[in-house]
Amino acid sequence: MLDTIFQGIFDSTTTVIPVSQFLLCIAISLLIGVFLAAVFTYKSRCSRSFLTALALLPAAVCVVIMMVNGNIGAGVAVAGAFSLVRFRSAPGTAKEIISIFLAMGAGLIAGMGYLGFAVLFALILGGVMFLYELIGFGASKKPLQDKILRITIPEDLDYTGVFDDLLKQYTTHSEIKSVKTTNMGSMFKLTYEITLTDPLKEKEFIDALRCRNGNLEISLSNQEVSAYEL
Repeated sequence: MLDTIFQGIFDSTTTVIPVSQFLLCIAISLLIGVFLAAVFTYKSRCSRSFLTALALLPAAVCVVIMMVNGNIGAGVAVAGAFSLVRFRSAPGTAKEIISIFLAMGAGLIAGMGYLGFAVLFALILGGVMFLYELIGFGASKKPLQDKILRITIPEDLDYTGVFDDLLKQYTTHSEIKSVKTTNMGSMFKLTYEITLTDPLKEKEFIDALRCRNGNLEISLSNQEVSAYEL
């Protein structure tokens, strides 16, 4: 009786999914989503809305796949409908993008009925992501030495090579990233990516730079990968 309530009016040529199996797939997908969201939060900061979306995404994809149920025409229609959706949100990091793909992949597998494979997929990929975060895979080995240096200089000072000797003395690597004018064109602002030779000599390095730029503004900050970069 319960199964007949959930039958569609166009189900004469398709297999009807039992309600118990439908609910089981959704439950497994929700558990997978919660697991992936928990793994993502390890050593990562994100918004509450993103975590909620990540936790619900496998179940949403699972339901869509179950409703398509092998119908090629419906599958094409669903793909077209999703292509019309525009997500008006800030660009995400590479980790956020791969987390969304993992959630969608797990939901896709669950929607096809392979619940064991869906759980195994989530455990393996989620475990690998957790392991990479735990061991600091891809992270800089010198986080305290990699810095962004911003120097303001007067317009009459030729910035070409003016700081080369100081950079050679206090850094093992330096690369100028941008030059722009500021204060109505009366000053230049230089941006460098540097690796300090000795973090304990940071103040000494800044004092030496102040003697060259006329005691104008200097800032030294940690390097961070922009959210726009992959």
